[in-house]
Amino acid sequence: MGKVAIVTDSNSGITQDLARDLGVSVIPMPFYINEKLYLEGITLSQEEFYERLKNEESISTSQPGPADVCGLWNTLLESYDQIVHIPMSSGLSASCDTASGLAREYDGKVQVVDNQRISVTQKQSVLDALTLRDAGRDALQIRQVLEEQKSDSSIYITLETLKYLKKGGRVTPAAAAIGTVLNLKPVLQIQGDKLDAYSKTRGKKQAKRVMVKAMQNDWENRFAEYVKRGEMCLQSAYAGNEEEALEFKKELEEAFPGQKIVLDPLSLSVACHIGYGAVAVACSRRVVVK
Repeated sequence: MGKVAIVTDSNSGITQDLARDLGVSVIPMPFYINEKLYLEGITLSQEEFYERLKNEESISTSQPGPADVCGLWNTLLESYDQIVHIPMSSGLSASCDTASGLAREYDGKVQVVDNQRISVTQKQSVLDALTLRDAGRDALQIRQVLEEQKSDSSIYITLETLKYLKKGGRVTPAAAAIGTVLNLKPVLQIQGDKLDAYSKTRGKKQAKRVMVKAMQNDWENRFAEYVKRGEMCLQSAYAGNEEEALEFKKELEEAFPGQKIVLDPLSLSVACHIGYGAVAVACSRRVVVK
């Protein structure tokens, strides 16, 4: 069995320091701020990003350049026989399709996983890939398991402001204006490859209640079999507002007694489109090697 390297991108929320601890490679996502290139977690910190966002500077997301991706793969293949590459969901970025196209030139040595994950659920996929690798699975087998379980995750997010959804064209200016006046807080969901509306509520406190109830429903119905077997992980994420996120984590701990809840910052690619102050609850099925 050949040695298998695990690669992901910074959309997973895995920092460069954590990547070193885990023994994985993380490709930083590129951002343009006032037309200058920054790399997430390398030349752009979470704190600096939110400061620039608050100042209403021009920020846009991009995808890693093919030369950067292939350069990393080529370096890794000097020490490893195969690579499992886990990018963010193909439904949310073109970087997955780009990587899949590049991998065709590598004669099966690079397996690109499209299991439609982002942020904390993508991070869990990386941990799952390590579990499978350590159990002796090769790159193709790891990809197959992760893709077989791609539907076994769920994310709900609520926002502080509609401004960034308006900028991205996801809500009209008129709807955003009405929402602001009425203090409407949307709850968005990611079920698979798309970011969709789930509900609208008056106020963030009510939005959080809606998210908790939605996750409880998933937990007790959609994922009941996996919960019973101890295979579901609960996660939460936030966009710069750690104090609020820690309070929400306490609410989740009360709603899901005995469950460990992993709390991480949202990746900046997500935060760029929803703004400061978002909180999310997520779950994903953990791979169990039998």
